[in-house]
Amino acid sequence: MCLAIPARVVSVDSDEMAIVALEGIRKPVSTALLEEVAVGDYVLVHVGYALHKLSEEEAERTLQLMAEAGVLAEELEEMAGEPVVGTDA
Repeated sequence: MCLAIPARVVSVDSDEMAIVALEGIRKPVSTALLEEVAVGDYVLVHVGYALHKLSEEEAERTLQLMAEAGVLAEELEEMAGEPVVGTDA
Protein backbone atom coordinates (compact mmCIF):
# COMPACT_ATOMS: atom_id res chain seq x y z
CA MET A 1 0.00 0.00 0.00
CA CYS A 2 1.30 3.46 -0.75
CA LEU A 3 -0.39 6.38 0.99
CA ALA A 4 0.48 10.04 1.45
CA ILE A 5 1.92 10.33 4.94
CA PRO A 6 2.39 13.45 7.09
CA ALA A 7 5.99 14.39 7.95
CA ARG A 8 7.74 17.38 9.52
CA VAL A 9 10.15 19.48 7.44
CA VAL A 10 13.54 19.55 9.20
CA SER A 11 15.55 21.39 6.54
CA VAL A 12 14.92 23.19 3.28
CA ASP A 13 17.53 22.96 0.54
CA SER A 14 17.81 24.92 -2.64
CA ASP A 15 16.46 23.48 -5.89
CA GLU A 16 12.99 22.77 -4.48
CA MET A 17 14.10 20.03 -2.09
CA ALA A 18 13.63 19.52 1.64
CA ILE A 19 14.38 16.88 4.25
CA VAL A 20 11.37 15.54 6.18
CA ALA A 21 11.39 13.44 9.35
CA LEU A 22 8.98 10.88 10.73
CA GLU A 23 9.55 8.29 13.46
CA GLY A 24 13.34 8.60 13.26
CA ILE A 25 13.50 8.39 9.47
CA ARG A 26 14.69 11.35 7.40
CA LYS A 27 14.00 11.50 3.68
CA PRO A 28 14.64 14.00 0.90
CA VAL A 29 11.46 15.16 -0.85
CA SER A 30 10.68 17.49 -3.69
CA THR A 31 8.82 20.66 -2.73
CA ALA A 32 8.24 21.68 -6.36
CA LEU A 33 4.46 21.27 -6.00
CA LEU A 34 4.18 23.73 -3.10
CA GLU A 35 4.56 27.49 -3.17
CA GLU A 36 6.48 27.83 0.09
CA VAL A 37 7.85 25.37 2.65
CA ALA A 38 9.69 26.22 5.86
CA VAL A 39 11.41 24.26 8.60
CA GLY A 40 8.77 23.09 11.07
CA ASP A 41 5.98 22.82 8.49
CA TYR A 42 4.09 19.55 8.17
CA VAL A 43 3.54 18.20 4.67
CA LEU A 44 1.83 15.19 3.12
CA VAL A 45 4.49 13.11 1.36
CA HIS A 46 3.80 10.68 -1.46
CA VAL A 47 6.44 8.98 -3.61
CA GLY A 48 9.07 11.59 -2.83
CA TYR A 49 6.90 14.69 -3.29
CA ALA A 50 5.46 17.06 -0.70
CA LEU A 51 1.88 17.41 -1.95
CA HIS A 52 0.16 19.61 0.62
CA LYS A 53 0.93 21.55 3.81
CA LEU A 54 -1.12 20.79 6.92
CA SER A 55 -1.25 21.87 10.55
CA GLU A 56 0.62 20.02 13.28
CA GLU A 57 -2.71 19.00 14.80
CA GLU A 58 -3.98 17.61 11.51
CA ALA A 59 -0.70 15.74 10.97
CA GLU A 60 -0.83 14.21 14.47
CA ARG A 61 -4.50 13.25 14.06
CA THR A 62 -3.81 11.63 10.68
CA LEU A 63 -0.80 9.71 12.01
CA GLN A 64 -2.85 8.50 14.98
CA LEU A 65 -5.65 7.29 12.70
CA MET A 66 -3.13 5.56 10.42
CA ALA A 67 -1.56 3.84 13.44
CA GLU A 68 -4.96 2.71 14.74
CA ALA A 69 -5.83 1.33 11.30
CA GLY A 70 -2.54 -0.57 11.21
CA VAL A 71 -1.19 1.13 8.10
CA LEU A 72 1.40 3.45 9.65
CA ALA A 73 3.88 0.64 10.33
CA GLU A 74 3.58 -0.56 6.71
CA GLU A 75 4.21 2.94 5.35
CA LEU A 76 7.20 3.44 7.66
CA GLU A 77 8.67 0.12 6.49
CA GLU A 78 8.32 1.22 2.87
CA MET A 79 9.78 4.62 3.71
CA ALA A 80 12.71 3.01 5.55
CA GLY A 81 13.36 0.72 2.59
CA GLU A 82 14.22 3.71 0.43
CA PRO A 83 17.56 5.54 0.77
CA VAL A 84 17.71 7.05 4.27
CA VAL A 85 19.29 10.45 4.88
CA GLY A 86 19.78 10.07 8.65
CA THR A 87 17.85 9.68 11.86
CA ASP A 88 15.96 12.04 14.12
CA ALA A 89 17.97 13.18 17.11
